[in-house]
Amino acid sequence: MLARWLPAAINTRPGEWSRAAIGMALGTLCSVWVCAQVFGMEVALHLLGPLGASAVLLFAVSSGALAQPWSIMGSYLCAGIVALLVARVLGRTLGSACFAAGMTVILICWLRCLHPPAGGLAMTLVLADPASSALGWQALAPVMLGAGALLACALAYNNATRTRYPKAALESPPIGVGNAAPLTDPSITAADLKRALAEMEQFYDVAPAELEQLIHAAQGHARRRSIGQVLASRPTA
Repeated sequence: MLARWLPAAINTRPGEWSRAAIGMALGTLCSVWVCAQVFGMEVALHLLGPLGASAVLLFAVSSGALAQPWSIMGSYLCAGIVALLVARVLGRTLGSACFAAGMTVILICWLRCLHPPAGGLAMTLVLADPASSALGWQALAPVMLGAGALLACALAYNNATRTRYPKAALESPPIGVGNAAPLTDPSITAADLKRALAEMEQFYDVAPAELEQLIHAAQGHARRRSIGQVLASRPTA
């Protein structure tokens, strides 16, 4: 029971930690500075928390689905619209801020742009400072400018430091006789996955044990599909 509370082992080296840390600091600084040049430092600093949280994802776990371009841009837009609507209808209270965050989560899940900092952004916009509140619907402009600047920094820095970003969704190869794996292939274990993750030297937001469960489940579905194809190919009497 106590082992469940212990942190999982990190499969990356200090060099990757430093690369992500420098990128996170520079990306946050750049996005806040750009926003401050257009809308003032008071408005820009009000977005510092969500932008900093997003920077951790974009630079430290850039391979994850939560850190892809549509995730940050779509979630920030959803959070901004929901927060401004809630603030106008329900006022700027703690309850309305939490309600806006919950509605934002539903919307970004539906639009497939899940990005955790968007929940904090929705609360931040509802409980905005006087300068941001005075902008009204124009408060969407600094939100999207900050998100766009941060994304531009992630695109430039990650690729300049040999970390491919954004990551495209992997396509499954076509099923055929030539590329079918024999049923005698050794099973993949969590230890194998841990070694593979260590060789990649990047942060991946998934534990080896979870990957092992996923692979075993996929192998079971593949075996059942293969058996079904064999039975379907047999001539009927």
